[in-house]
Amino acid sequence: MKLTAYQKFIIAVLAFLQFTVILDFLVLSPLGAVLLPQLHVATSQFGLLVSVYAFSASISGLLTAGFADKFDRKKMLLFFYGGFIVGTGLCGVANSYHFLLAARIITGLFGGVIGSISMAIAADLFPLEQRGRVMGVMQTAFAASQVMGLPVGLYLSNKWNWHAPFLMIAGIGAVVGLVIIFGLRPIDAHLKLKHDRNAFQHLLKTVSRPMYLRGFAATVLLATGGFMLMPFSSAFTVNNLGISLVHLPTIYFATGISSIIAGPLLGRLSDSVGKYPIFCFGTTLGMIMVTIYCHLGLTPLWGVILVNILLFIGISARMVSASALISSVPDAPDRGAYMSVNSSVQQFAGGMASGLAGLVVVQTSSGRLEHYDMLGYIVATAMLATIVLMYSIQKIAKTRMAKPTSAPVPAGAQLLPKNDEVLVPD
Repeated sequence: MKLTAYQKFIIAVLAFLQFTVILDFLVLSPLGAVLLPQLHVATSQFGLLVSVYAFSASISGLLTAGFADKFDRKKMLLFFYGGFIVGTGLCGVANSYHFLLAARIITGLFGGVIGSISMAIAADLFPLEQRGRVMGVMQTAFAASQVMGLPVGLYLSNKWNWHAPFLMIAGIGAVVGLVIIFGLRPIDAHLKLKHDRNAFQHLLKTVSRPMYLRGFAATVLLATGGFMLMPFSSAFTVNNLGISLVHLPTIYFATGISSIIAGPLLGRLSDSVGKYPIFCFGTTLGMIMVTIYCHLGLTPLWGVILVNILLFIGISARMVSASALISSVPDAPDRGAYMSVNSSVQQFAGGMASGLAGLVVVQTSSGRLEHYDMLGYIVATAMLATIVLMYSIQKIAKTRMAKPTSAPVPAGAQLLPKNDEVLVPD
């Protein structure tokens, strides 16, 4: 199934939008090695600094879920992306720990909903048979933030101070916002479908359906595996693995390049070979590499790069296939609400995981992190459990694809006039 020119534009916009949001979240972790001494905070306080974004995003996602299917998705996207840019700008001018903490809360309230809106747009405009490719390209936003964003952010923080990366992200975000305003068509075909008039009833129905609950449970386990290692990865690399702070951009660059190459390939494979087999492959590889990574001692730079590359290939395979499978769970009238609740669940679980990581890991007077191996065991266990749970999600996806309504989108469907957008059924 070939993509139309407008579909390719949509994918590019969603990927670049995700790039800025993910970079804003990720950039804080590698800055940990700088912020811990400069702000005079303990590991538990820094863990809160990372997790508070997730908690505020979780609350925001839950509050907006009931209204998510009642507005044009383009307008929803612009509203929350504007708030995200403001919050990121505040991070760039923060002069104390508590100011930065408040700015992260604001950023999370707006930024945490953007991912769910993007997922709803992808599910509206692309049939399930194409979503592996869509998620594969969107996953490159994560990798691109490492290749281009994180090294540049670390360079700016080393050259000036830790405020510079946030100001850079706010500036890039403003440009992306203009592209969305002038290039994206209204996405309002879902408004023609039957909805619950009451927002609370819509939310209650979404969070009470057993089929949806399985998707939320899978998201919890996926978030646990990702958020526990992230907050202290840079501090662990510097203080435990013996890598100089100036070499961190090299590690992120090499890992990101491999992920940029792997993401689209894994997306195409998930569409052709099958999303669940690719998920199982990525999870197995991830479990092996997480266990190895968390038990490393002093390691040469090339060894750290190799382990990170293999680990992130596994993570990319998991996230590309899992995102495509989970997008098949909701019915068309519930997509916005489901994605908002799903995002809320993901952020809350991620926040809990980051907070727990801050309690498990202890930094000694020498700077070395203790009990990092314990995090590896917890993450590997969560990954193993996800394989079992995602099997039931795969059955839902197969049922969707077997329906007569799952016909491919006509070749010119996405090139229709603005008021005639096509809502692709699962």
